Amino acid sequence: MQSESDILKACLQNDRIAQRQLYNAYAGKMLVVCCRYASDKAEGEDILQEAFIKVFQNLKNFRGESTLGAWIKRIVVNSALNHLRAGQHWQNQSDIEDQANFISDEGLSLDGIHFQDLLNMIQKLPKGCQTVFNLYAIEGYQHHEIAEMLGISEGTSKSQYSRAKQLLQAAVALDYYPRKKIS
Repeated sequence: MQSESDILKACLQNDRIAQRQLYNAYAGKMLVVCCRYASDKAEGEDILQEAFIKVFQNLKNFRGESTLGAWIKRIVVNSALNHLRAGQHWQNQSDIEDQANFISDEGLSLDGIHFQDLLNMIQKLPKGCQTVFNLYAIEGYQHHEIAEMLGISEGTSKSQYSRAKQLLQAAVALDYYPRKKIS
């Protein structure tokens, strides 16, 4: 098997075999990232394809300042955000504040919750909340960075993150801590 450096050089010369090797090396991990921002796997796969087109178009710009995987992930996240932006899934801070059914922060435990169930709950969040939650809680971006990336205010980013946490707490409460029926 060729080294990553050799694969990169071959990709820059439009070697289709090397491009396939690079794609195969990263597609699985990056599909997981795409699916965090998509409504279903098919949409995640579409985002992944768009992202890898950008990867191959911009490979000449890779300077090695970060790992190749980190560079590709940044392109994937940006592609997912562009995809969402095209659908205008954003809510303004005032829209979020107007929503009345907030859940109090009672510190529900995540013990015993299956990872896939948690991912499914995240997938069901409104797109704006889901995106901010993914960027902040999973990808590790700060609110000021998220605001800049999404073209929203920092306050909107914080509000959407807070709303996402509340909705997730409600989902956990309903699915894992159902209230006893009163007869």
